[in-house]
Formats: sequence, C-alpha cells, structure tokens
Amino acid sequence: MSFSSEVKEELDKHIGSSRHCQLAELAAIIFMDGSIEIKDGRACRLSLQTDNPMVSRKFFTIIRKAFNIRNSIPQNGHELKPVLEDTALIEDILKAVKIMDPDGNIKDLTEGINPMVTKNSCCKRAFLRDSFLCVGSISDPNKGYHLEFDCSLEAQALFLQSLIESFDVEARIVRRKKYYVLYVKEGAGIVDLLNIMEAPVSLMNLENLRIVKEMRNSINRRVNCEVANITKTVNAATKQIEDITFIKDHYGFNKLQESLRQMAEVRLEHPDATLLELGTYLDPPVGKSGVNHRLRKLSELADKIRS
Repeated sequence: MSFSSEVKEELDKHIGSSRHCQLAELAAIIFMDGSIEIKDGRACRLSLQTDNPMVSRKFFTIIRKAFNIRNSIPQNGHELKPVLEDTALIEDILKAVKIMDPDGNIKDLTEGINPMVTKNSCCKRAFLRDSFLCVGSISDPNKGYHLEFDCSLEAQALFLQSLIESFDVEARIVRRKKYYVLYVKEGAGIVDLLNIMEAPVSLMNLENLRIVKEMRNSINRRVNCEVANITKTVNAATKQIEDITFIKDHYGFNKLQESLRQMAEVRLEHPDATLLELGTYLDPPVGKSGVNHRLRKLSELADKIRS
C-alpha cells in the first residue's frame, strides 16, 4: 500500500464529533466530488463522481450521523458513484451545508463555499481532511516531499489554499492540463498539514522517515567533507614533494638555509604526515603555521627556479 493510501485510510476513519464539523465534511465531499441535478426548480438528484469507495462510504455515514437517520439511505448508481434521489433529504443536506439558501436557490459552486461552513478552526480541519480524501495525494516520502490537491475548478483550489494558509502553511497553485493543482512541497509544511487534518499516525511515520533521511544526508555530507579534506591534503602533500624533489635535483639542499633544508628533508621522509605531525619531527619542533610557512617558501623557490 502506498503512503498516500495509508494517509487516506486514516482520514477515512476520522469523523468529526460535532455536527458543524460533520457538515463541513459533507460540504467538502459535495464541493470536490458532488454533482447536483435540478428538475422543476428543485434538487432531485445528488451524485458523487468518485473512484474512491472510502469517499462514498464516509459520505453516507456522515449523513446518517448528522441528520440522525437510523435506517439505511436509499441510493442508486454504482458503489463508487452512488446517487441520492430523495429530494427532501437532498435539500436538507444542501441547506445545512449552505449550498442552498432557505428559498431553495442553489449556490454556484464555481464561486466557492460559504465561508460560514468553515468559520471554526475545527471545521477548517474537517473540510481539508475530506477534501484530501476526495482529490488529494502525497508522494512516497522516501523519494521526496510533495502533497497536492488536484482540483477541477479554480475556486476549489483557491478555497483550499485560503484554509491551509490560515494555519500558516504555504501552499501554491499551478495549472496542470485541465486541473488546478494546489501543492505543498516542503517536508515541514506537509507534516503541519497532516497535523491539521488530524492524521497523527501518518504524521509520525513521515517524521520518522524524515529523521532517518536527514541523518543519512548528514552522514553523507560529513563523509563527503572528510573525503574532500583528505583529497585536498593528499594533493597538497604531492605538490610539496614535487617541489622539494625539483629543488633537490636542480638547486640542491646545500644551498638552502638550515630551517628550509630541514623542512625539505622531513617532508621527503614523511610524505603522508600532516602539517602538525611534520612539526614534531623538526628540531626544535615547530607548530602547524610554522610548517606551512616553510613549505610555502620552498614552493615559491621551486616556482622561481622553474621560471
């Protein structure tokens, strides 16, 4: 099972305890996946255009809870695309989620959802939770961090963006073919959004993966740094030995002042030694900066002889 499926399974099991949160969840499902058919001025048909059975099951479960319906709700259509044809119940639902006004006029969903549906923080969380269940997805965190909502209407993407950013999480919108894609790219932002949607298990799984990934990256950076330092040291030592050998063959150590002659001989005797170690072989011992100064003098002399 993909990480995205695991997140949706967790969100599917979470239904708001308060009626206003349940209505926010119904509004999200209708806004994202719903289709309303009007006949003779009345809403006679409410269908869900979804390929996710979790969305359908949750939709009717919430209706029973929010409207205190004890019996099963008659529905037509396919399991994945159920159809509700009880006009009275449809209108009760649409009025409760403020898609229909008291006079029976239906709001144009291309203009978004009535903000009163999500005026409470808990209702915003509920709306985002079921919106993700309908149109959301999240990439495998082992490969990268990316969470998105694929919206068919720009109004959907804009409304979700306003809800997410009200929790101080940055979300961006991009047009991809016929969809308006609202996405969160940063790992920290995705963790925050999972917390907002109340998916604690998925959040902890993602955090654990992030910790392991960051530790692995940190170790790789340190190893790369060590390798770079070793390479730099080896290259510097090789250049020093080449310069000293050139001086020996074309100038002679006997022409060098005592400190440089001794330094040249010690470097040839200990080609793998660090600057600090080289200093301990001199008489009297010299610190790292002193060794570096003498080797630089030898390198300058070699360059002068070559020219």
